[in-house]
Amino acid sequence: MYRIVKVLNNNGLLTLDEDNKEVILLGKGIGFCKKSGERLDDIKDAKIYELVSRRNISALQMVNGIAPMYIEITARIIDEAELQFEQVNHDIFLPMADHIALAVKRAQEGKELPNPFHQDIMTMFPDEYKVAERGRKIIKELSGIEISEDEAGYITLHIHAGLSNENIAESLDAAKIVAKTVEQIETALDKKFVRNSLGYNRLVSHIRYMIARIRKGEQVNLDMESYAKQSFPASYALAEKICQAMSIDLGTAIAKEEIGLLGLHIQRVL
Repeated sequence: MYRIVKVLNNNGLLTLDEDNKEVILLGKGIGFCKKSGERLDDIKDAKIYELVSRRNISALQMVNGIAPMYIEITARIIDEAELQFEQVNHDIFLPMADHIALAVKRAQEGKELPNPFHQDIMTMFPDEYKVAERGRKIIKELSGIEISEDEAGYITLHIHAGLSNENIAESLDAAKIVAKTVEQIETALDKKFVRNSLGYNRLVSHIRYMIARIRKGEQVNLDMESYAKQSFPASYALAEKICQAMSIDLGTAIAKEEIGLLGLHIQRVL
């Protein structure tokens, strides 16, 4: 049984379930002639989106500031994500709906938000990015507005947050560190990597998982530090310099095993 908190439109309701959890119900005509406070038993044709908030803010507070169209758009994007990944945490629902509403508004006003880390995000989270690209089509279909590829990069971070314990800020911060690290390597080697090349993708992927391991405090099982230091002293020295800067960004020391592996990857791109 569900109790209606707010009628979003003819096709959507914000409700409380039997455990007093906030749930969005979407289905054709489910909100027609309904009122706040009513109880529902029959929802067999509705899709259920249980909302889990990481912040001390109610779904009602957030829904009040989001047009129902963006609720429907977000539901369809989450459906696409669940086709790709099977399970997606629905705590991304309202933050992503809010972001999409703002993205559409920016596109209408010609003030779209640039994303300097678009390429890095696309390389770090390729499957999530594919869903975000399908999301762009859904947004165009329902709103009539086409958002930019840069905005798709930000939606990618929302989708990734629904698959991991990382929040949007952490994912964006990781993308910034990846971009900074790649730039440091390019400058030191006087070499510009071809984006989407195999070498670039491998390097970005390694740095991404390296950051994730360091944040989680996980250790590398393979110790290539001595080998890299002796066989590729210049690449190792560069890796050591980069890890010193990265340790400041991450607020923690970086193990010598990680330095050795990064040195190996730098040597590989040479």
